[in-house]
Formats: sequence, structure tokens, C-alpha cells
Amino acid sequence: MTDLMQAWPRPSRPLPIVVIGAGAIVRTAHLPAYRALGFPVAGLFDIRLDAARAAAEAFAVENVFPSLAAAAAVPGVVYDIAVPGDQILGILDRLPRGAAVLMQKPMGQDLASAKAIRACCRERQLTAAVNFQLRFSPNVLALRDLLTRGTIGPILDIDVRVVIDQPWHRWTFLETTPRLEVPYHSIHYLDTIRWLAGEPDGVYCRVVRHPALPALADTRSSIILDYGDRIRCSLALNHTHRAGPRHRASQISIDGVRGAARLTWGVNLDYPSGPPDTMEIACGGDWRTFALRGSWFIDAFEGPMSNLQRFVSGEDSVLVGSVDDAIRTMAVVEACYISSAGGGTPVPASE
Repeated sequence: MTDLMQAWPRPSRPLPIVVIGAGAIVRTAHLPAYRALGFPVAGLFDIRLDAARAAAEAFAVENVFPSLAAAAAVPGVVYDIAVPGDQILGILDRLPRGAAVLMQKPMGQDLASAKAIRACCRERQLTAAVNFQLRFSPNVLALRDLLTRGTIGPILDIDVRVVIDQPWHRWTFLETTPRLEVPYHSIHYLDTIRWLAGEPDGVYCRVVRHPALPALADTRSSIILDYGDRIRCSLALNHTHRAGPRHRASQISIDGVRGAARLTWGVNLDYPSGPPDTMEIACGGDWRTFALRGSWFIDAFEGPMSNLQRFVSGEDSVLVGSVDDAIRTMAVVEACYISSAGGGTPVPASE
């Protein structure tokens, strides 16, 4: 199993990238990943000109565009849109017809806005994908390869446990979003489960706020994805664990008919420089550690742009995380909030 896939192939002729947005995720993940791949960055635009200039200086990017119109006027580029979900549609509508676009998750604030984004992409003939980069992390790629080969599958059980102290203060725009924890973080786990196990039949969910964070919407959730009798799938997600690092957790466990796997994601444990990711595999009852080439943060950020560019050039036949696929993840997120608002089944009287 030493030959399991851990990285997406690079495009043979990378196209220049125009990055729209120069926030923390661009500075700590997008631009470092593109630099590691040797992808040319044609320029940056941000409504905060000082942020764009600082990012450009840090990564030796020559052009800082004075306006979105100027950024959208560059020919022969791929656009990387890294802005909050409620700003995506207004940017897509101003890009050149037929452009290639990688947009940050979530695909809008809710399913209705995701449908509007998909309609815009279709009308403007954009080749567009959503940056669900957890699919491309080395351990998730290896796990999917393992499942494809039938080494541990079919899947019987999926368990995600995230118990962390998320530094929400790093992203001040989140104070105004009506939905927080699921669309802006745990959407990654829902999307990855869809990629590994297919579409769920339904969702049971309860999202919860935290009294110490009155400016924020939900920061914790319990989610069950309904796969009928085939798969038990649960997610326990606590992003406000304040009791110190000793019992933090960031992991997914998969039980299959023939074996099992356990993956951890270190970035959650101490953002953004947590311990390396891990992967353990059990076949025949013996657990062993599988060596990884890197971690979700930042190695996974290589994959979505590589796949998009390879799809544009014809080197890849499938666009992973296309808007038509990503909207199904948004539908699962929507189902979470519908379920949470509906409440659970009342406990019947015992007398």
C-alpha cells in the first residue's frame, strides 16, 4: 500500500492565477501552496488595498489591481476567489464569460444563494469549482484510494470527532453571518463524507451557540447522516473546548467490511501550525501507521487548483468539487439547519 495516492497530479502547463481576496487564508495557504507548485500568480485584488499590497510583497507578486474590473480584464488566467460566501455571486457576475474559477467555500450563505451561484456560472459559461480542499489532503486521498481498491471497504461506520478551541476571532466577518459552524468549517467533513460514501438519504442535526461568544451564531453541532442500514455515520463537533489541549480531538474513523482506518488533522489542534496529520490502517486486526507526504494545511490546497487547471486543459476528465457537485454539499448543510430548527422528537410521558 505504499503506492496509495497522496497528491493530485500537477498540470503540465500551469496558467497564471488572479487571486481575488487577500485575507488570512490566502496568505497562509493559497499563496504558499501555489509557490510550492511553481504556479504563476498574475496579480492580487482586495477591497483593502493595503492587504493586497502586503500579500503581494510577501510572495513577490508583481501586480496589485486597483479594482475588480482591472483584475477581471487580464486574459488567459484562472481566478481564485477567496472571499466570504455572501460576496461570491457579485464577483462571479463581473468575471469574463467562459473563465475558469475556483471559489472559496461555502458556495454562498445557504442553498438559495448556492442555486443563484450555479445559475450565474451556467449563464456565464464559467468552468467553476468550490475549494473543498479537505478532499485533497494527503490522508483523505490515500483513504479514498484504499476504499476504491476495496482494501477495507465497503464502509460500515463513519465517526468524526472534532473537539477544539477554534480561533473564531481571526475572521471578524463571521460575526455577521447567520450560520457559522457548519457552512464555514464542518462543511469540509460533510463534503468529504459525501466523496467517500456517497449521498446520504437524510440528516439529523442540532446546532448550538456558546454563551461566551454572543456575537457568533452556532459554534457546535451534533450531526447524523442517514445512510439507512448500510452505514452508521455521526459527527460530534465542538469548536469551543476551552479546557486546554490535553483532550482535544480532530479525527475521522472509518470501519469497513475488511478493515478500518483512522485519520487525524493536526491543524485543528493548534491553528494554523498544529502537529502533522496522521493515518493508521488496520487490516486483519493489526494497526499500522501509514507515512504521509504532508497535511491538510497546507498541502491539500495544491489539489483543487491543480485539478481545475488540468480539467481546463483536458488532462483531467472530472472537475472535483464542480458547482454541480458542491451544491449537493450545500443541500446537506441546508438540511442540517432545517433539522435543527425543527427540533427532536419529544420524549413521551412515562406515566
